[in-house]
Amino acid sequence: MEERARGPKVSASITPCASRIENGAVEDFSIDQLSPVVQDNDDLEPGHVAHLELVRIVERVYRRYLDLLRNDLTRLGVDDVSPSQVMMLFTIGGDDLSVRDLIDRGHYLGSNASYNLKRLVECGYVERSASPRDKRAARIRLSDEGRHLCDLIRKIDDGYHRLAVRDDEQVREFAVTFMTLRRLEHIWTNAARYGEARLV
Repeated sequence: MEERARGPKVSASITPCASRIENGAVEDFSIDQLSPVVQDNDDLEPGHVAHLELVRIVERVYRRYLDLLRNDLTRLGVDDVSPSQVMMLFTIGGDDLSVRDLIDRGHYLGSNASYNLKRLVECGYVERSASPRDKRAARIRLSDEGRHLCDLIRKIDDGYHRLAVRDDEQVREFAVTFMTLRRLEHIWTNAARYGEARLV
């Protein structure tokens, strides 16, 4: 099978899409037009949420978000990167990182991180250069195209945030959820490193 030529696609996809968004050409897609999600809490009892069930729903939520992000990329005309690779762009953020820093920050597997990073560099979303201290070590940062794509995704995500958080009570619930997930991240990290779950 002939391999498709690779290279930056920003000028052919992202920039025109950004113009269409600014000009209102995608007005038919409005987050605010979606109905609130009806939650079925009949099977939930306070204080009886099993740890494993929480782990499973975290996994499902993440996979569902990748599906959502895949649809958004399609609407933007971006077909050269995957949702997981876009999330790696957000992990890099505005920093200048080593590859090791990126792997540690995103808790990536080495092989997966290497493949996704190589793809992002090939497509022009990430710039990779030799470290001034150690020519064998690489430094990575977002290119202009990578920052532009992240900005577009943030604008779309603002709409999803408004859908999920509609009043003061939901604002508080959102904050509690975030703090709970961060606490679990610390517990699981310590458990993986030291063989036990240390409270934080």
